[in-house]
Amino acid sequence: MKNKKVEFQDWGLLDYQQAWDRQESVFSEIVNQKTENRTQGTEAPTRNYLVFVEHPHVYTLGKSGKPENLLLDEQGLKNKQASYYKINRGGDITYHGPGQIVGYPILDLDNFFTDIHLYLRTLEEAIILTLAAYGIEAGRYPGYTGVWLDADNEKARKICAMGVRCSRWVTMHGFAFNVNADLNYFKNIVPCGIDDKDVTSMERELGHAVDIEEVKLALKQKIAELFGMELI
Repeated sequence: MKNKKVEFQDWGLLDYQQAWDRQESVFSEIVNQKTENRTQGTEAPTRNYLVFVEHPHVYTLGKSGKPENLLLDEQGLKNKQASYYKINRGGDITYHGPGQIVGYPILDLDNFFTDIHLYLRTLEEAIILTLAAYGIEAGRYPGYTGVWLDADNEKARKICAMGVRCSRWVTMHGFAFNVNADLNYFKNIVPCGIDDKDVTSMERELGHAVDIEEVKLALKQKIAELFGMELI
């Protein structure tokens, strides 16, 4: 039985480790329900969650990432008041911080569609449509995940990074969308392992800070529409 109801949660500004632990707990809950269903031959519906959060300054390195793409040593991290974690998502290194919408869709894709490529493209499309509402034309960069501006020329710059984990069609981790983020923190890494492309934000593109709560609302609605979710 497909359950398209999705519980939306906004965790506010939350320490990365605490958020990761919460994600793992919810992720395990869904996977365990699927295992129980299969073992007992039942069809109890699995739950779905869409989480938005902001983190204090932190760098995270995905499973396929290179540690040398962090350009700070331990003292440098302290000076920047930033933390660092090696985590279990795909992708390389990225930065999270205040002014950035970090999205963690923790979904059972059996409730929607079992296609991880389509899953990533659908998340990208939600970001692209949200940016369009603010007059920012965005798109995709062939061969890379995430959302880009001017992807077809030498001015290509990324505004949203993505890195997910999927097991038994249950997802966790997600995307990092730069709204009013301090872009100086990206200078301390090779973002996503790409050393010849810039990083940008809505604030930089528009020339002024944006109401992040307003952006969250627009983005949440686009995600719900594209996935056919019923947000609760």
